[in-house]
Amino acid sequence: MNKILKISGIVSLGMLLAACQDNTSVDSAEEHTEAKAEENETKPSSVVIEGLAHHYHTGDEIELTAVPDEETTVDNWQWYMKDAETSDWAPVAGLTSDTFSREATESGVQIKVELLDSSDELLVESEAVEVEIDDHGANDEVGRRIYSGFFYNAEVGDRPLSDWAGDWQSVYPYLESGALDEVFEAKADKSDSMNAEEYKEYYTEGYITDIDRMVIDEDSFTFYQEDGTEMTADYDYDGYEILTYEKGNRGVRFVFNKVNGSDEMPEYIQFSDHDISSKKAHHYHLYWGDDRAELLEEMEHWPTYYPSELDEAGIVQDMLAH
Repeated sequence: MNKILKISGIVSLGMLLAACQDNTSVDSAEEHTEAKAEENETKPSSVVIEGLAHHYHTGDEIELTAVPDEETTVDNWQWYMKDAETSDWAPVAGLTSDTFSREATESGVQIKVELLDSSDELLVESEAVEVEIDDHGANDEVGRRIYSGFFYNAEVGDRPLSDWAGDWQSVYPYLESGALDEVFEAKADKSDSMNAEEYKEYYTEGYITDIDRMVIDEDSFTFYQEDGTEMTADYDYDGYEILTYEKGNRGVRFVFNKVNGSDEMPEYIQFSDHDISSKKAHHYHLYWGDDRAELLEEMEHWPTYYPSELDEAGIVQDMLAH
């Protein structure tokens, strides 16, 4: 009987040892697999944030994407935000993918993103981007009044060419492609006098131009024509003119006159962008020609320019907000 018990004990002990060995083997295999997976993970060396609009209006949706410099199987992201008055970054709860979405509520907010490994250790971090909100006066009484063309002469001030400095694109090609049709439809929905097709005809006459791109730098303008040719000239500030329109509202033209440069460049260039004193422009209507007084009478043709960095969606979004 004792012999049987001894044999049984030996068998049980053997089975226990075998089980332990099996578990050890499984654990080792899992660790090896995890280690191998980490070795095979592509770890990017940099990441950028794409999708930032030139500016937003209060209530717009901020939609951003983290884009690493090379494809990676790592998908553990953490977004951070910091407002204009805070020095510390705060993690955004619930955002662990490569996309960011939040409502625009405050100008000056900064956003960055980190890519983390499986142990939540930092792999790479983006540069911060800053959100700019400009409602063009829509959220204050004075701004709404001025934007609508009702202002006092004392509120008008001189503006330097730097207000319009930058690289700009014409919106006319977007009209031609049909990208702005939804803008005209939205305008028609709010109008009792014009349908979408009539709006498109009106804006076609206003926007049409062969100057697809324009660069304004210090005191110079460079026009880029649709055939690829370019021409440059320097301009001086020549004051402003206050105009009264048929509907009773008013506008301001800021005038610049040519002092040297290409003979093909116009003698005068006039800006209109709904602002009446110095402020960085986000888009503008332009008038150019060789007769200053005659140009002030032009009301039908006003080529319109937005920052060249804006894509089709960004331009449509801005137009729909007005």
